[in-house]
Amino acid sequence: MREIYARMAELEREGRRFAVATVVRTTGSTPQVVGAKLLVDDLGRLVGTLGGGCVEGDAFVEAKRVIETSEPSLREYELTEELAWDTGLVCGGTMWISIEPGERVLRFAGRDLLGDVLAASAGGNPVALATLMRKHGRDLVAAGKLFVETGAKGGGTLGDAVLDRRARDAALEALRSGTARTVVLDDETELLVEPVLAKPRLVIVGGGHVGLAIAKLATQLDYEVAVVDDRPEFANRERFAGVNEVVNMDMAKALETMPIGWNTFIVIATRGHKLDATCLRAAVKTEARYVGLLGSKRKTILIAQMLRSEGVSDERIRAVHAPIGLDLGGRTPAEIALSVMSELSLERYGGTGRPLRLSDELFERTVSRRQ
Repeated sequence: MREIYARMAELEREGRRFAVATVVRTTGSTPQVVGAKLLVDDLGRLVGTLGGGCVEGDAFVEAKRVIETSEPSLREYELTEELAWDTGLVCGGTMWISIEPGERVLRFAGRDLLGDVLAASAGGNPVALATLMRKHGRDLVAAGKLFVETGAKGGGTLGDAVLDRRARDAALEALRSGTARTVVLDDETELLVEPVLAKPRLVIVGGGHVGLAIAKLATQLDYEVAVVDDRPEFANRERFAGVNEVVNMDMAKALETMPIGWNTFIVIATRGHKLDATCLRAAVKTEARYVGLLGSKRKTILIAQMLRSEGVSDERIRAVHAPIGLDLGGRTPAEIALSVMSELSLERYGGTGRPLRLSDELFERTVSRRQ
């Protein structure tokens, strides 16, 4: 999202007009998730995506109209089988897309939040935006906005004190999870909650073969990556080209001194059990939302016993993901990296980890109906 907010700031400085389209609600399978955005400027230039295809094409045309009229728009797109078959959007769900003129996108209670969200996306104080959506039959109407900053500060209103409290609670929860979501309040109202914060940070403790493979994949997945190792031949820019930070020092001390906030993921993959245990002891004392330990079940049990004997609570020990990763069956460093990063994605987005493959029953029912 930082790219979109940065482009908004650039267009404002240039005095150019623009509109922002946002996916505010989805049902079923859709090509993009709630919170996805597309910016369209007055020259027809685009930043972001709504999933492509005819939906994005129609949203582009509608955004041009919004730029010209300064009137917001909210449209429903039902991805029927016929539409999906003809356009490639073989999804079958429904998505609602809100399009707002640039001058209204981030204005709350007389305050322009563009500077705040731009700073938040670059590592400053996180901000969460909440939009109340009211249903009238099949129509959806935006009915109020508010924003929440860390410390529960904020502004704006949804027009009702009770709704405001519920929206602020939902916004604070979204800040903790770091992902946009729709919160159902009742049969007629929903909240679109959009947290704005910097990229998640991944601290890899250990610069060996697996650490290198994890760093490469995490960089592709848009994490801010830091690698720590006490061996200069393993902790250097030549080996870890493209990562944000390479730290060559005692690994446990690094964890004690590095800035580690709630949106940090720590993966411990050092060269030995004893060093793993020392680093894990330091990691569980941080505010990191995720701590994972690479290794066998036996190593996990031995280290857990040691930490318990030192007074670390069972709750904190059990919060450690160990052995780290999902059981994908691979054994090479690259395959282990895939297993580890898959688990991190589960933690971030709340997925199930189950195959997306159609069940035999659903396959037979739907294929027979189409024939």
